[in-house]
Amino acid sequence: MAFTANDIKNLREMTGAGMMECKKALTECNGNIDEAAKYLKEKGLAAAAKRADRATAEGRLFMRQDGNKIYVVEMTCETDFVANNADFIALGEKMLDVTIAKGYTKVEDEHNKMLEDLKVSIRENMNVAKVEVIDVPANGVASFYIHSDKKTGAVVAIDGSTADDVKTFAYDCCLHIAAFTPAYTSKKDVPESYIAEQKEIFKAQMDQDEKMAGKPDNVKEGILQGKVNKHLAEICFEDQMFVKDDKKTVAAKLAETGKAVGATLTFATSKLFVLGK
Repeated sequence: MAFTANDIKNLREMTGAGMMECKKALTECNGNIDEAAKYLKEKGLAAAAKRADRATAEGRLFMRQDGNKIYVVEMTCETDFVANNADFIALGEKMLDVTIAKGYTKVEDEHNKMLEDLKVSIRENMNVAKVEVIDVPANGVASFYIHSDKKTGAVVAIDGSTADDVKTFAYDCCLHIAAFTPAYTSKKDVPESYIAEQKEIFKAQMDQDEKMAGKPDNVKEGILQGKVNKHLAEICFEDQMFVKDDKKTVAAKLAETGKAVGATLTFATSKLFVLGK
């Protein structure tokens, strides 16, 4: 079956393949456009499978609140160029649409299948690395933030009040988490094994410090515990100095906000999202 230049043009628009590839596909499929499109897709998927081991260190986060839930989708790719591609971004938003509509709470086969056409047309390895859903407390609020690099984000949910001031505070806490990247919410969340390891590190540093020589053991122990406490305050969200008031900790600002709205507030969720982690 003969085919025309217009057939090649139409096939290119359908598949995103190059002109020569479209011409070859039409030749192989006797000018049948539908068969040629199928041929190109199968060929493209086979090539995509070969690219599956390529590192996907780039990508972006997508977040959206719908009702009493916040949805997070992380898509990864090989290059920053593709991460900023309009089709890649549109697909991420569509991933959110499907996640919300189907009630998905993790990466499903449908998510992966949605990538197939873009993998073929862009010719780059990409993955749906994460799908996560965070509940908003019944008597509380939640907020989310994605940094301008689209690789760092945060979700914070606060229980105890639905007041606008609490919602504003939740958003500010998202900014704080994205900026200071705490490893834990509070000291009680830090594993004892981690604390023990840090004590060993600080103790070894003190043993090499000439200023520590001759100090009584109880003094050394006090200094050691002080170093541990300072370190925990640096890595625990509630103990960090608040991003918008460096004279008060996050926990103190939470209590202050609660007092202002006449409620006892607690963090239901305070989570950092970093691409690839």
